[in-house]
Amino acid sequence: MHHLIPLLVAIPLLGAALLVATGRHLPRIAAELTGFVVSAGTAALALILLLNSAPPMVEWVGGWLPVDGESVGILVVGDGPALGMAALASLLTLAALAYSWRYFDEPPRDRTGSFTALMLVFQGAMCGFAVAGDLFNAFVFFELMSVVAYALTGYRIDEAKAVQGALTFGIVNSLGAYAMLMGIALLYARTGELAMAKIGRGLDAAAGPGGPDALVLASFVLVLTGLLVKAAAVPFHFWLPDAHAVAPTPVCMLLSGVMVELGAYGVWRVYGTVFAGPGGIPAADLTRALVTLGALTAVTGAVMCWYQRHIKRLLAYSTVAHTGLFLVGLGVLTPEGDDGVALYLLGHAGVKAALFACAGVLLDRFGSVDEHALHGRARGQLRATAVMFAVGGLGLAGLPPFGTALGKAITEEAVGGPFTVVYVAASAITAGAVLRVTARVFLGLGPRPGDAEYETSGSDEEPETSGPLRRIPDTMTIVPAVLLAAALAVGLAPGFGALVARSVNEAGSGGAHASAHWTLPGVLLGVASALLALALAGLAVSRPGWVAAPGWAAPLRRLQSGHVGDYVAWLLVGATVLGALALPGILGS
Repeated sequence: MHHLIPLLVAIPLLGAALLVATGRHLPRIAAELTGFVVSAGTAALALILLLNSAPPMVEWVGGWLPVDGESVGILVVGDGPALGMAALASLLTLAALAYSWRYFDEPPRDRTGSFTALMLVFQGAMCGFAVAGDLFNAFVFFELMSVVAYALTGYRIDEAKAVQGALTFGIVNSLGAYAMLMGIALLYARTGELAMAKIGRGLDAAAGPGGPDALVLASFVLVLTGLLVKAAAVPFHFWLPDAHAVAPTPVCMLLSGVMVELGAYGVWRVYGTVFAGPGGIPAADLTRALVTLGALTAVTGAVMCWYQRHIKRLLAYSTVAHTGLFLVGLGVLTPEGDDGVALYLLGHAGVKAALFACAGVLLDRFGSVDEHALHGRARGQLRATAVMFAVGGLGLAGLPPFGTALGKAITEEAVGGPFTVVYVAASAITAGAVLRVTARVFLGLGPRPGDAEYETSGSDEEPETSGPLRRIPDTMTIVPAVLLAAALAVGLAPGFGALVARSVNEAGSGGAHASAHWTLPGVLLGVASALLALALAGLAVSRPGWVAAPGWAAPLRRLQSGHVGDYVAWLLVGATVLGALALPGILGS
């Protein structure tokens, strides 16, 4: 079975190559059907491998096995978390392709199938990153994933905003990738290895009596900088709202549904395999770094989400906030925290992809994603979309029995103390913003708010389809409904939480797995988050001035300047802060 793992990458890449070679000779429906079949086949393979991932599988691609302990081959790992992320990426790609069935304007003959081909390459790159067992090939798939994401973000190349958003995305993420590559070079110089497990053992063997040194700290900072840029953690996050504002809706479903989560997964995988030993970074320093950056990310993302009127930007900042919650849960370095984040991530993927799908319906029905301009315009229309948008908001709040609620409850118990307040507040504020949009756009409640300074409205967006839709295609309604049902299933399916916990802990510590189940405090906190979200939405609708950004929020909003030079500067600041947070343990050793 382990010999099949490389096919998770090969099948979608070969499918994309086939579409590029034959697309101009195929009718559009044949090209899209080919991409759908290839994506579905990859998803089915990922699920089959996932069901057979205990014990974890390891494969040296092409049979290039280590000789006398030395390896030059490509290592792929088929444990639960790796194959789970590959399955998630494949299923969301399948959902995005189904959503975008005959979605865009009829392309020129020489571009038939180009969007589908790019989506397949994106799927293959995400699967490759998930199962990569050595750092260099993780970087290769990291870059392939990024390059394709740039092209997909700027797919509507005739629009200046799309090109600018893609360039910003490309420059910031490329700098993160270069940082990661330099970190890998330092680790290779120290250990002579690229396989993650071998690097970890090499660092432990090379560690002196004083523990890790400055080279280990530098490599840690550089590698995690690259991963945190992909995860859109503060202050590396600025590219994400700009990219989401211009990317086609199916692409947004993947960017927020799985690509950002792969950054958090990469942090978990790299630290646990490479830096967790005595020759790596002390646990207390990793906890300090991730919990600090995670809490800052959650708070910043929630505040910025609340003060958005551009619906796609609002959802993007919600992703930033939840990324912060994932990092806090991973940072406490407990099996319970890992289990909770895994479930939280799965539930969030379904909910967030569904919300972006609903936002796409608004864009293509009314030609706008401006909460103010859309006030009341969908009243009496798009009833199914309205219900799904409201349900998605409640799922984002962590209302039981959503998978987000189960993951959030387990993670809150793991982090404990004041961080529980951060979880409740961030989830309630981001969900309240979504419910506020529901009340205004779909129900027409409250007066229309006035404009404010430093706002990006979203009123000048162009529909992504051939024009304003008089009838919403069934695929654009069925796909978000299925995604929300999947997010519910994560919390409702008997034994699913325990299965995820066992898989995560077998891949992590290898010890006994924690029991992931509903608890009364977790249910009560989930209900409290949902009630708080409803209260915030009600206040915002009844008192529009209450949503206006206060004076202290204006500088925070100005930071999202749209100037790539500013974002690069913040990337350097973030790398410096990350190093400073991890430095005390190095000095102490």
